[in-house]
Amino acid sequence: MSVFETYQRTSRHYDATRVPVGSEIILGCLARHGSPLDQIELLDAGCGTGAYSQSVIGHVGRIDALDLNDGMLEQARRKLAAEADTGRIRFHKGSITDLPFEAGSFDAVMINQVLHHLGGSVEDGFPALRQAIGEFARVLRPDGILVINHCSQEQLRHGHWYHALIPMAQEVFASRFAPIEDMVSIVEAAGFVVRGRFAPLDAVFQGTAYFDGRGPLSQKWRDGDSVWALVTDEELADAEARVRALDAAGQLDAFVADCDARRPSIGQATFLFASRG
Repeated sequence: MSVFETYQRTSRHYDATRVPVGSEIILGCLARHGSPLDQIELLDAGCGTGAYSQSVIGHVGRIDALDLNDGMLEQARRKLAAEADTGRIRFHKGSITDLPFEAGSFDAVMINQVLHHLGGSVEDGFPALRQAIGEFARVLRPDGILVINHCSQEQLRHGHWYHALIPMAQEVFASRFAPIEDMVSIVEAAGFVVRGRFAPLDAVFQGTAYFDGRGPLSQKWRDGDSVWALVTDEELADAEARVRALDAAGQLDAFVADCDARRPSIGQATFLFASRG
């Protein structure tokens, strides 16, 4: 699915430094549906390794989890094998821009940190993103709920301390994210009503590993954030050299703290909650 990340490789390490940030927000949005939460039929669009499905599956009726990458699906199937055996979750290989489901199949759709992988830009209006949102509208029932886990431009530029090490990759990465107001317009154009937006300020995508100043020296650590897929060999070498120099000078912890100073007030993710009608 991604136009820039090779998840077939990184899927093996992805969960080592990745946590399902904002799961409680997703459940809160799903609870606004007219049906009891434990009867909700949910589509996890672009499910990846199944971390978000795993975090909510004990509260909803059934999940259909879809991804285009075999490596990610393999991890998700392994993680949720017991739930698959009982029929609580079903896995599908497919694209979010051409969903293999009938119209009106679901009560809710969640999509977590996926839409920036579709390509597009502010200049061309993010056509693949629009197509995906249109597909979500198609497969939802008339009272259906959509929850989008995305990042604002401010969060991308000031919510991840290590982005200061890789400014060129960071700018390319940020350009792939539709600004929040653009995302709202795209969602509304597809027939949704945006009911709210939420930013969990006390959560970070990589959990405790996020605060490891030496993390960028490890491929396994870098595999937890797709921004590193956009780093050139030269920029990576420069970033590693800078980390080592700061560490040797006893300044690495202060560097991390300084670059992370704004993150506690803006968070790393923005959740959009929308409904059909």
